[in-house]
Amino acid sequence: MTSGLINYLCCAALWLGLLLKAPDLARRWHDPFLRVICAVLGLAGLSWFAGAPPTVGAVNRLSGVPNLAAPLTYAVITAYSAASLVLIVHWRGGPDVRRTTRRWTCAYTGVIGSVALMFVLGHAHEKLERRTDFDTYYATTPYAREMIVLYLVGHLVAASATTVLTLRWAREVHGRLRAGMVTFGIGAGFGVGYSVSKLTAVVARWCGLDWSALSTTVSPSSAGLGALLAVVGILIPLAGPQVAAWALARRTYLRLGPLERELDDILVRESLRFRRPPWYSPALRLMWRQSSIHNALGHLDAYLDPALFEQAYDAAVRATGDRDHAEAAAWAAVIAAAAHPDRSPDQPPRPRTTRLPHPIPGPALLVRIADIFNTPQEQATWRPAPGTPAAPGHPTPSPAASTAPHRPRTARRPERTPRA
Repeated sequence: MTSGLINYLCCAALWLGLLLKAPDLARRWHDPFLRVICAVLGLAGLSWFAGAPPTVGAVNRLSGVPNLAAPLTYAVITAYSAASLVLIVHWRGGPDVRRTTRRWTCAYTGVIGSVALMFVLGHAHEKLERRTDFDTYYATTPYAREMIVLYLVGHLVAASATTVLTLRWAREVHGRLRAGMVTFGIGAGFGVGYSVSKLTAVVARWCGLDWSALSTTVSPSSAGLGALLAVVGILIPLAGPQVAAWALARRTYLRLGPLERELDDILVRESLRFRRPPWYSPALRLMWRQSSIHNALGHLDAYLDPALFEQAYDAAVRATGDRDHAEAAAWAAVIAAAAHPDRSPDQPPRPRTTRLPHPIPGPALLVRIADIFNTPQEQATWRPAPGTPAAPGHPTPSPAASTAPHRPRTARRPERTPRA
Protein backbone atom coordinates (compact mmCIF):
# COMPACT_ATOMS: atom_id res chain seq x y z
CA MET A 1 0.00 0.00 0.00
CA THR A 2 2.83 2.38 0.90
CA SER A 3 4.65 1.58 -2.33
CA GLY A 4 1.51 2.20 -4.34
CA LEU A 5 0.92 5.50 -2.53
CA ILE A 6 4.42 6.71 -3.39
CA ASN A 7 3.85 5.81 -7.03
CA TYR A 8 0.57 7.66 -7.21
CA LEU A 9 1.94 10.75 -5.43
CA CYS A 10 4.85 10.96 -7.88
CA CYS A 11 2.43 10.46 -10.76
CA ALA A 12 0.19 13.24 -9.44
CA ALA A 13 3.13 15.66 -9.14
CA LEU A 14 4.25 14.98 -12.70
CA TRP A 15 0.78 15.19 -14.18
CA LEU A 16 0.18 18.42 -12.27
CA GLY A 17 3.13 19.86 -14.17
CA LEU A 18 1.57 18.54 -17.38
CA LEU A 19 -1.75 20.15 -16.46
CA LEU A 20 -0.03 23.50 -15.97
CA LYS A 21 1.46 23.28 -19.47
CA ALA A 22 -1.70 21.98 -21.18
CA PRO A 23 -3.09 25.46 -22.04
CA ASP A 24 0.21 26.44 -23.66
CA LEU A 25 0.26 23.17 -25.59
CA ALA A 26 -3.27 23.77 -26.89
CA ARG A 27 -2.31 27.25 -28.12
CA ARG A 28 1.08 26.24 -29.56
CA TRP A 29 0.65 22.67 -30.68
CA HIS A 30 3.20 23.05 -33.49
CA ASP A 31 5.99 24.01 -31.05
CA PRO A 32 8.22 20.87 -30.93
CA PHE A 33 9.96 21.96 -27.73
CA LEU A 34 6.66 22.33 -25.90
CA ARG A 35 5.45 18.96 -27.21
CA VAL A 36 8.59 17.26 -25.91
CA ILE A 37 8.21 18.87 -22.48
CA CYS A 38 4.64 17.63 -22.21
CA ALA A 39 5.71 14.18 -23.44
CA VAL A 40 8.38 13.96 -20.74
CA LEU A 41 5.94 14.96 -18.00
CA GLY A 42 3.19 12.68 -19.29
CA LEU A 43 5.41 9.61 -19.79
CA ALA A 44 7.17 10.08 -16.46
CA GLY A 45 3.82 10.18 -14.66
CA LEU A 46 2.54 7.23 -16.67
CA SER A 47 5.59 5.14 -15.76
CA TRP A 48 4.90 5.71 -12.07
CA PHE A 49 1.21 4.97 -12.51
CA ALA A 50 1.86 1.78 -14.49
CA GLY A 51 4.49 0.56 -12.02
CA ALA A 52 2.28 0.88 -8.93
CA PRO A 53 1.43 -2.58 -7.51
CA PRO A 54 -2.35 -1.93 -7.55
CA THR A 55 -2.12 -0.89 -11.21
CA VAL A 56 0.02 -3.93 -12.03
CA GLY A 57 -2.55 -6.23 -10.45
CA ALA A 58 -5.43 -4.52 -12.25
CA VAL A 59 -3.72 -4.75 -15.68
CA ASN A 60 -2.88 -8.43 -15.20
CA ARG A 61 -6.35 -9.24 -13.97
CA LEU A 62 -8.26 -7.33 -16.64
CA SER A 63 -6.09 -8.63 -19.49
CA GLY A 64 -6.04 -12.20 -18.22
CA VAL A 65 -2.28 -12.33 -18.94
CA PRO A 66 -0.03 -12.75 -15.87
CA ASN A 67 2.84 -10.24 -15.78
CA LEU A 68 1.60 -8.28 -18.82
CA ALA A 69 2.05 -5.09 -16.79
CA ALA A 70 5.81 -5.69 -16.69
CA PRO A 71 6.60 -5.15 -20.41
CA LEU A 72 4.05 -2.33 -20.56
CA THR A 73 5.80 -0.54 -17.70
CA TYR A 74 9.21 -1.22 -19.25
CA ALA A 75 7.99 0.22 -22.56
CA VAL A 76 6.73 3.39 -20.87
CA ILE A 77 10.02 3.80 -18.95
CA THR A 78 11.96 3.35 -22.20
CA ALA A 79 9.79 5.92 -23.97
CA TYR A 80 10.35 8.32 -21.09
CA SER A 81 14.11 7.78 -21.39
CA ALA A 82 13.99 8.65 -25.09
CA ALA A 83 11.82 11.71 -24.44
CA SER A 84 14.33 12.96 -21.83
CA LEU A 85 17.16 12.73 -24.34
CA VAL A 86 15.10 14.50 -26.99
CA LEU A 87 14.24 17.24 -24.49
CA ILE A 88 17.93 17.86 -23.82
CA VAL A 89 18.60 18.00 -27.56
CA HIS A 90 15.88 20.64 -28.01
CA TRP A 91 17.05 22.49 -24.91
CA ARG A 92 20.52 22.69 -26.39
CA GLY A 93 19.37 23.60 -29.90
CA GLY A 94 21.63 23.73 -32.95
CA PRO A 95 21.46 22.71 -36.61
CA ASP A 96 21.29 18.93 -35.95
CA VAL A 97 18.28 18.88 -33.64
CA ARG A 98 15.98 16.98 -35.99
CA ARG A 99 18.57 14.42 -37.05
CA THR A 100 19.65 13.72 -33.46
CA THR A 101 16.02 13.48 -32.38
CA ARG A 102 15.29 10.91 -35.09
CA ARG A 103 18.30 8.82 -34.06
CA TRP A 104 17.31 8.65 -30.40
CA THR A 105 13.67 7.98 -31.28
CA CYS A 106 14.53 5.13 -33.66
CA ALA A 107 17.00 3.58 -31.20
CA TYR A 108 14.56 3.51 -28.31
CA THR A 109 11.69 2.38 -30.51
CA GLY A 110 13.88 -0.64 -31.29
CA VAL A 111 14.39 -1.20 -27.56
CA ILE A 112 10.63 -1.17 -26.96
CA GLY A 113 10.07 -3.67 -29.78
CA SER A 114 12.80 -5.92 -28.35
CA VAL A 115 11.21 -5.80 -24.89
CA ALA A 116 7.90 -7.00 -26.33
CA LEU A 117 9.63 -9.78 -28.29
CA MET A 118 11.60 -11.00 -25.28
CA PHE A 119 8.47 -11.08 -23.16
CA VAL A 120 6.75 -13.39 -25.66
CA LEU A 121 9.81 -15.63 -26.14
CA GLY A 122 10.42 -15.90 -22.40
CA HIS A 123 6.86 -17.13 -21.75
CA ALA A 124 6.69 -14.82 -18.74
CA HIS A 125 3.01 -14.38 -19.54
CA GLU A 126 2.49 -18.03 -18.64
CA LYS A 127 4.32 -17.97 -15.30
CA LEU A 128 3.61 -16.85 -11.74
CA GLU A 129 2.50 -13.24 -11.35
CA ARG A 130 5.05 -10.99 -9.59
CA ARG A 131 3.85 -7.46 -8.85
CA THR A 132 6.82 -5.92 -7.01
CA ASP A 133 9.89 -8.09 -7.62
CA PHE A 134 9.50 -9.18 -11.26
CA ASP A 135 13.04 -7.98 -12.07
CA THR A 136 14.83 -10.12 -9.49
CA TYR A 137 12.45 -13.09 -9.56
CA TYR A 138 12.84 -13.62 -13.32
CA ALA A 139 16.46 -12.44 -13.50
CA THR A 140 17.62 -15.96 -14.37
CA THR A 141 14.78 -16.89 -16.75
CA PRO A 142 15.86 -17.06 -20.42
CA TYR A 143 14.60 -14.15 -22.57
CA ALA A 144 12.92 -12.55 -19.56
CA ARG A 145 16.43 -11.96 -18.27
CA GLU A 146 17.44 -10.24 -21.52
CA MET A 147 14.26 -8.18 -21.46
CA ILE A 148 15.00 -6.90 -17.97
CA VAL A 149 18.62 -6.07 -18.74
CA LEU A 150 17.68 -4.40 -22.02
CA TYR A 151 15.26 -1.91 -20.51
CA LEU A 152 17.53 -1.20 -17.53
CA VAL A 153 20.57 -0.57 -19.74
CA GLY A 154 18.48 1.64 -22.02
CA HIS A 155 17.28 3.65 -19.04
CA LEU A 156 20.81 3.85 -17.60
CA VAL A 157 22.24 5.16 -20.87
CA ALA A 158 19.50 7.78 -21.20
CA ALA A 159 19.75 8.90 -17.56
CA SER A 160 23.55 9.09 -17.66
CA ALA A 161 23.62 11.02 -20.94
CA THR A 162 20.89 13.36 -19.72
CA THR A 163 22.79 14.04 -16.48
CA VAL A 164 26.12 14.73 -18.16
CA LEU A 165 24.77 16.82 -21.03
CA THR A 166 22.42 18.86 -18.87
CA LEU A 167 25.02 19.76 -16.25
CA ARG A 168 27.59 20.54 -18.95
CA TRP A 169 25.29 22.82 -20.92
CA ALA A 170 24.02 24.49 -17.75
CA ARG A 171 27.41 26.22 -17.49
CA GLU A 172 26.73 28.09 -20.71
CA VAL A 173 23.40 29.67 -19.69
CA HIS A 174 22.28 31.89 -16.84
CA GLY A 175 19.28 32.77 -14.72
CA ARG A 176 16.21 30.58 -14.48
CA LEU A 177 17.26 28.43 -17.44
CA ARG A 178 20.47 27.49 -15.69
CA ALA A 179 18.66 26.74 -12.42
CA GLY A 180 16.16 24.59 -14.30
CA MET A 181 18.83 22.64 -16.17
CA VAL A 182 20.87 22.00 -13.02
CA THR A 183 17.77 20.79 -11.16
CA PHE A 184 16.73 18.59 -14.07
CA GLY A 185 20.27 17.20 -14.33
CA ILE A 186 20.34 16.30 -10.64
CA GLY A 187 16.97 14.59 -11.05
CA ALA A 188 18.36 12.60 -13.97
CA GLY A 189 21.27 11.63 -11.73
CA PHE A 190 18.82 10.05 -9.29
CA GLY A 191 17.43 8.20 -12.31
CA VAL A 192 20.91 6.73 -12.75
CA GLY A 193 20.64 5.52 -9.16
CA TYR A 194 17.38 3.77 -10.04
CA SER A 195 18.98 1.81 -12.89
CA VAL A 196 22.16 1.01 -10.97
CA SER A 197 20.29 -0.32 -7.94
CA LYS A 198 18.05 -2.46 -10.15
CA LEU A 199 20.98 -3.84 -12.13
CA THR A 200 22.91 -4.53 -8.93
CA ALA A 201 19.99 -6.55 -7.57
CA VAL A 202 19.75 -8.50 -10.86
CA VAL A 203 23.49 -9.28 -10.93
CA ALA A 204 23.31 -10.36 -7.28
CA ARG A 205 20.51 -12.76 -8.25
CA TRP A 206 22.75 -14.23 -10.94
CA CYS A 207 25.37 -14.81 -8.24
CA GLY A 208 22.88 -16.59 -5.98
CA LEU A 209 22.38 -13.65 -3.61
CA ASP A 210 19.09 -12.09 -2.57
CA TRP A 211 19.43 -8.32 -2.79
CA SER A 212 15.88 -7.74 -3.91
CA ALA A 213 15.52 -4.89 -1.39
CA LEU A 214 17.63 -2.78 -3.74
CA SER A 215 15.02 -3.30 -6.45
CA THR A 216 11.92 -2.94 -4.33
CA THR A 217 12.97 -0.22 -1.85
CA VAL A 218 16.07 1.74 -2.89
CA SER A 219 15.34 2.13 -6.59
CA PRO A 220 11.76 3.45 -6.17
CA SER A 221 12.96 6.02 -3.62
CA SER A 222 15.74 7.19 -5.94
CA ALA A 223 13.41 7.35 -8.92
CA GLY A 224 10.74 9.21 -6.94
CA LEU A 225 13.13 11.94 -5.85
CA GLY A 226 14.52 12.12 -9.38
CA ALA A 227 11.03 12.51 -10.84
CA LEU A 228 10.18 15.39 -8.51
CA LEU A 229 13.45 17.17 -9.27
CA ALA A 230 12.93 16.62 -12.99
CA VAL A 231 9.48 18.21 -13.01
CA VAL A 232 10.73 21.13 -10.93
CA GLY A 233 13.65 21.57 -13.31
CA ILE A 234 11.32 21.66 -16.30
CA LEU A 235 8.94 24.14 -14.71
CA ILE A 236 11.55 26.58 -13.33
CA PRO A 237 12.38 28.28 -16.66
CA LEU A 238 8.79 27.98 -17.91
CA ALA A 239 6.81 28.94 -14.82
CA GLY A 240 9.46 31.24 -13.35
CA PRO A 241 8.14 34.44 -14.98
CA GLN A 242 4.57 33.61 -13.98
CA VAL A 243 5.56 32.83 -10.39
CA ALA A 244 7.56 36.07 -10.26
CA ALA A 245 4.52 37.97 -11.54
CA TRP A 246 2.32 36.33 -8.91
CA ALA A 247 4.81 37.22 -6.17
CA LEU A 248 5.03 40.83 -7.36
CA ALA A 249 1.23 41.12 -7.48
CA ARG A 250 0.99 39.69 -3.97
CA ARG A 251 3.61 42.10 -2.58
CA THR A 252 1.96 45.08 -4.29
CA TYR A 253 -1.46 44.01 -2.99
CA LEU A 254 -0.13 43.93 0.57
CA ARG A 255 1.70 47.27 0.19
CA LEU A 256 -1.54 48.97 -0.93
CA GLY A 257 -3.33 47.79 2.22
CA PRO A 258 -2.67 50.91 4.37
CA LEU A 259 -4.01 53.20 1.65
CA GLU A 260 -7.17 51.15 1.22
CA ARG A 261 -7.72 51.12 4.98
CA GLU A 262 -7.37 54.90 5.02
CA LEU A 263 -10.20 55.05 2.48
CA ASP A 264 -12.28 52.32 4.08
CA ASP A 265 -14.96 54.68 5.48
CA ILE A 266 -15.59 56.17 2.03
CA LEU A 267 -15.61 52.76 0.36
CA VAL A 268 -18.14 51.36 2.81
CA ARG A 269 -20.37 54.42 3.06
CA GLU A 270 -20.59 54.95 -0.69
CA SER A 271 -20.57 51.22 -1.62
CA LEU A 272 -17.61 51.70 -3.94
CA ARG A 273 -16.13 48.20 -3.57
CA PHE A 274 -16.75 45.31 -5.92
CA ARG A 275 -16.99 41.74 -4.68
CA ARG A 276 -13.65 40.44 -3.41
CA PRO A 277 -12.04 38.05 -5.96
CA PRO A 278 -10.72 34.57 -5.07
CA TRP A 279 -7.66 34.38 -2.80
CA TYR A 280 -5.71 32.18 -5.22
CA SER A 281 -5.46 34.89 -7.89
CA PRO A 282 -3.02 37.60 -6.70
CA ALA A 283 -3.37 39.52 -9.97
CA LEU A 284 -7.17 39.75 -9.65
CA ARG A 285 -6.93 40.72 -5.99
CA LEU A 286 -4.41 43.45 -6.85
CA MET A 287 -6.70 44.76 -9.60
CA TRP A 288 -9.62 44.70 -7.17
CA ARG A 289 -7.72 46.73 -4.55
CA GLN A 290 -6.46 49.21 -7.13
CA SER A 291 -10.00 49.63 -8.47
CA SER A 292 -11.35 50.22 -4.95
CA ILE A 293 -8.72 52.89 -4.30
CA HIS A 294 -9.38 54.59 -7.63
CA ASN A 295 -13.13 54.57 -6.96
CA ALA A 296 -12.58 56.24 -3.60
CA LEU A 297 -10.18 58.82 -5.03
CA GLY A 298 -12.61 59.57 -7.82
CA HIS A 299 -15.30 60.19 -5.21
CA LEU A 300 -12.97 62.45 -3.21
CA ASP A 301 -11.61 64.32 -6.22
CA ALA A 302 -13.77 67.39 -5.62
CA TYR A 303 -12.67 67.58 -1.97
CA LEU A 304 -8.90 67.39 -2.45
CA ASP A 305 -7.24 70.62 -1.33
CA PRO A 306 -4.74 72.03 -3.89
CA ALA A 307 -3.24 74.44 -1.33
CA LEU A 308 -2.63 71.61 1.12
CA PHE A 309 -1.06 69.55 -1.65
CA GLU A 310 1.42 72.29 -2.51
CA GLN A 311 2.23 72.99 1.12
CA ALA A 312 2.84 69.32 1.94
CA TYR A 313 4.87 68.90 -1.23
CA ASP A 314 7.13 71.87 -0.46
CA ALA A 315 7.63 70.69 3.13
CA ALA A 316 8.60 67.18 2.01
CA VAL A 317 11.00 68.50 -0.63
CA ARG A 318 12.72 70.66 1.96
CA ALA A 319 12.89 67.74 4.39
CA THR A 320 14.11 65.01 2.03
CA GLY A 321 15.10 66.55 -1.29
CA ASP A 322 13.33 63.64 -3.06
CA ARG A 323 10.61 64.93 -5.37
CA ASP A 324 9.04 61.50 -5.99
CA HIS A 325 8.78 60.95 -2.25
CA ALA A 326 7.43 64.47 -1.81
CA GLU A 327 4.70 63.83 -4.39
CA ALA A 328 3.60 60.71 -2.52
CA ALA A 329 3.62 62.57 0.80
CA ALA A 330 1.53 65.40 -0.66
CA TRP A 331 -1.02 62.96 -2.02
CA ALA A 332 -1.18 61.22 1.36
CA ALA A 333 -1.83 64.56 3.06
CA VAL A 334 -4.72 65.60 0.82
CA ILE A 335 -6.23 62.09 0.84
CA ALA A 336 -6.18 61.94 4.64
CA ALA A 337 -7.65 65.43 4.93
CA ALA A 338 -10.46 64.67 2.46
CA ALA A 339 -11.24 61.21 3.84
CA HIS A 340 -11.27 62.30 7.52
CA PRO A 341 -12.09 66.05 7.70
CA ASP A 342 -12.45 67.73 11.11
CA ARG A 343 -16.11 68.75 10.94
CA SER A 344 -19.38 68.47 12.78
CA PRO A 345 -22.24 66.31 11.45
CA ASP A 346 -24.35 69.35 10.49
CA GLN A 347 -21.51 70.88 8.48
CA PRO A 348 -20.67 68.50 5.63
CA PRO A 349 -17.81 69.56 3.33
CA ARG A 350 -18.59 71.28 0.09
CA PRO A 351 -16.83 70.57 -3.22
CA ARG A 352 -13.96 72.94 -3.89
CA THR A 353 -14.17 75.34 -6.75
CA THR A 354 -10.47 74.80 -7.51
CA ARG A 355 -9.63 71.22 -8.37
CA LEU A 356 -6.29 69.55 -7.82
CA PRO A 357 -4.32 70.02 -11.07
CA HIS A 358 -2.89 66.50 -10.89
CA PRO A 359 -4.45 63.34 -12.36
CA ILE A 360 -5.47 60.39 -10.20
CA PRO A 361 -2.24 58.55 -9.24
CA GLY A 362 -1.13 55.58 -11.31
CA PRO A 363 -0.17 52.15 -9.92
CA ALA A 364 3.44 53.02 -9.05
CA LEU A 365 2.48 56.25 -7.27
CA LEU A 366 -0.32 54.51 -5.37
CA VAL A 367 2.24 52.13 -3.87
CA ARG A 368 4.44 55.03 -2.74
CA ILE A 369 1.43 56.76 -1.21
CA ALA A 370 0.50 53.58 0.65
CA ASP A 371 4.06 53.36 1.99
CA ILE A 372 3.60 56.85 3.46
CA PHE A 373 0.50 55.68 5.32
CA ASN A 374 2.46 52.71 6.62
CA THR A 375 5.23 54.90 8.08
CA PRO A 376 4.32 56.79 11.29
CA GLN A 377 7.35 59.07 10.95
CA GLU A 378 6.10 60.21 7.56
CA GLN A 379 2.55 60.76 8.79
CA ALA A 380 3.87 63.05 11.52
CA THR A 381 4.57 65.66 8.85
CA TRP A 382 0.87 66.25 8.22
CA ARG A 383 -1.15 64.41 10.89
CA PRO A 384 -1.87 66.28 14.14
CA ALA A 385 -0.43 64.82 17.32
CA PRO A 386 -2.90 62.89 19.55
CA GLY A 387 -5.03 65.33 21.52
CA THR A 388 -3.98 68.31 19.43
CA PRO A 389 -6.63 69.47 16.97
CA ALA A 390 -5.38 70.63 13.63
CA ALA A 391 -7.22 72.95 11.32
CA PRO A 392 -8.47 71.21 8.19
CA GLY A 393 -6.07 71.50 5.34
CA HIS A 394 -3.14 72.64 7.53
CA PRO A 395 -0.44 69.96 8.02
CA THR A 396 1.59 69.77 11.18
CA PRO A 397 5.21 70.56 10.29
CA SER A 398 7.80 67.85 10.81
CA PRO A 399 11.00 68.47 12.83
CA ALA A 400 12.99 68.28 9.63
CA ALA A 401 10.80 70.88 8.03
CA SER A 402 10.79 73.21 11.04
CA THR A 403 14.15 74.63 10.07
CA ALA A 404 12.67 76.09 6.89
CA PRO A 405 11.81 79.81 6.86
CA HIS A 406 8.38 80.42 8.33
CA ARG A 407 5.81 82.04 6.08
CA PRO A 408 2.74 83.47 7.85
CA ARG A 409 -0.58 82.17 6.60
CA THR A 410 -3.93 83.91 6.82
CA ALA A 411 -6.51 81.89 8.74
CA ARG A 412 -9.37 80.68 6.57
CA ARG A 413 -12.93 80.63 7.78
CA PRO A 414 -14.67 77.29 7.41
CA GLU A 415 -17.01 77.16 4.45
CA ARG A 416 -20.64 76.65 5.35
CA THR A 417 -23.46 75.24 3.33
CA PRO A 418 -26.02 77.99 2.60
CA ARG A 419 -29.25 77.48 4.44
CA ALA A 420 -32.51 77.59 2.55
